[in-house]
Amino acid sequence: MSIVAMHAPDGFLEPGVALVTGLIALAVMAAAVRSSSQELGDRQVPLAGMAAAFIFAAQMFNFPVASGTTGHLLGGALAAILLGPWVGALVVGVVVLVQALIFADGGLTALGYNVINMAIVPAFGGWAIYCLVRRVLPSNAAGVIGATAVASGLSVVFAASAFSIQWLFGATAPVPFDTVFGAMVGVHVLIGIGEAAISAMAIAAVLAARPDLVVGAQDLNATQLADRPRVGARPFVIGGLLVAVFLAMVVSQFAASSPDGLEKVAEDKGFSDSATDHTFAQSMFADYATRGIDNENLSLAIAGVTGVTLTLAVGTGMAVGARQLRRAAT
Repeated sequence: MSIVAMHAPDGFLEPGVALVTGLIALAVMAAAVRSSSQELGDRQVPLAGMAAAFIFAAQMFNFPVASGTTGHLLGGALAAILLGPWVGALVVGVVVLVQALIFADGGLTALGYNVINMAIVPAFGGWAIYCLVRRVLPSNAAGVIGATAVASGLSVVFAASAFSIQWLFGATAPVPFDTVFGAMVGVHVLIGIGEAAISAMAIAAVLAARPDLVVGAQDLNATQLADRPRVGARPFVIGGLLVAVFLAMVVSQFAASSPDGLEKVAEDKGFSDSATDHTFAQSMFADYATRGIDNENLSLAIAGVTGVTLTLAVGTGMAVGARQLRRAAT
C-alpha cells in the first residue's frame, strides 16, 4: 500500500531548502504550542486527540480522482475549523510526524516542508478562506458546512502551490517551475473536491452531536444551529474513536492503488527518480504494513490501529501539555 499525496520523500528538494523549511516549520509549531495553551479549553483536549486519530485514519483511504490518480484527506482545514488554526496546524503536524517516524511515509529531511505543506498552509489558508466565505453564507449550520467545503477544497490547492514554490527555489531535477505548478494545481483541484466532501461531512456530524465544540461555529447561537441536541462528551469521543478505528481497519482495505497527487506529478514530469530511500524503510510498520504478518489485510489493519493509537496518544498528550503551560503561566 502506498500513501503519498503531499508526503514528499527525501531528495525532492535541495538540502538548503529542506533546512530552511525545517526551521520555519519548527518555529511555527513552537508558536502553535504557545498559542494552543491559550486556546485549548478542557472540552477540546480530547477532541484534539480524536481529531489527530481521525485524520490519520482518513488519510489511509485513497479515493480515485482521474487519469489513474488518487487522493486522500489532508485535514488541515478541517482541523482548523474544529479547533482553531493554531491547534489545527499542531494536530496535523503530529500526524505528519508520526507518519514519517513510524510508517516511513514522508522523508525525514523532507519533514519541514511536509509539515508546512500538509499542516501549516492548509490550516491557516483554509481558516482564512473559511472566515471569508462565512461572511457571505447564512449564519447557520448550513453556512458552516458550506464554508467548510469551500475552504477545505481550496486548502489542498494552497498546499500544492506551496510545494511548487519550494520547487522553484530548491528543485533537484531540471523540470521548470511552471510545469510543476500547472501539474500540481491541476491534479489537486480534483483531489480538493474529495477533501471538501469529507471535511463537510465530518463537520456536519460534529455539529449534529456537539456543536459547542466547533470553534468555527462559536459565533452561532442555539437558534441558528436549529437547537441541535448535544451528545455527552464521553459517548462523543468514544464514537469518534470508533469511527477512526473503522476507517483504519476496514475502509483502508478498499483504498485505490493508483499513484497519488505528488507521486503522479513526479512520475509524469520525470523527477520521481530524485527521491531517495527512507531511513526507516525497513521499520516495523513501514508503508502501512506490519512486518512479520503475511496476511495483507491483517497487516494493514494492525498498522492502522497502531497509527490511530499513536496519534491519539501524541495528540492528546500535546493538548494536555499545552493546557499545563497555560496553568503554569497563571
